[in-house]
Amino acid sequence: MIRVLIVDDHPVVRRGLRAMVDDLPELTAVGEAADGAAALALLSDAHPAPDVVLMDLQMGAGMHGVEATRRITALPDPPAVLILTTYSTDADILAAVEAGATGYLLKDAPPEDVAEAVRAAARGETVLAPPVAARLLGRVRSGRPTLSPRETEILGLLAEGLANRQISKRLFISEATVKTHLVHVYDKLGVDSRTAAIAAGLAAGLIRAG
Repeated sequence: MIRVLIVDDHPVVRRGLRAMVDDLPELTAVGEAADGAAALALLSDAHPAPDVVLMDLQMGAGMHGVEATRRITALPDPPAVLILTTYSTDADILAAVEAGATGYLLKDAPPEDVAEAVRAAARGETVLAPPVAARLLGRVRSGRPTLSPRETEILGLLAEGLANRQISKRLFISEATVKTHLVHVYDKLGVDSRTAAIAAGLAAGLIRAG
């Protein structure tokens, strides 16, 4: 059996995913978590550990999916992390892949596709939903500005209206580090202000509106 840990901040979604997983052959749900920090706590106590983590990206005020993925994949003998989300922007996809995610699916995928993706992730294979693969290919061909995963995270938080201090707390980094990343963001986008950076990021498809 492939052991699956479900991470999503919506209880109804978690319940639905658990029912779906338990109804599929060769798969069993072994736990649920409402955010990344809770998932890491469960992993530290799980024996045996899950084979695959089904991970949402945006989880309210809790640790988000990209940071959780980065920490999980840094563990000794980590499980595969399969992103299952509603978001498919360049920033989300690139950040998740760079953080070590094995795959990236959208929540409108049929259950059989999710099941096959979980099996593939457990085998160590990379799985990308067709729209996600198309966006990655389009980005490679477009020649648009390329930000690092951390820079795209910070730009996205700027767009949410967060101040530097709030960003540092959200990402568990120092305020000085936030400022350094912003300098790099401004330079790569050819801007000199927060507002201009947000506008440039939206125009280039690096972050999502709203």
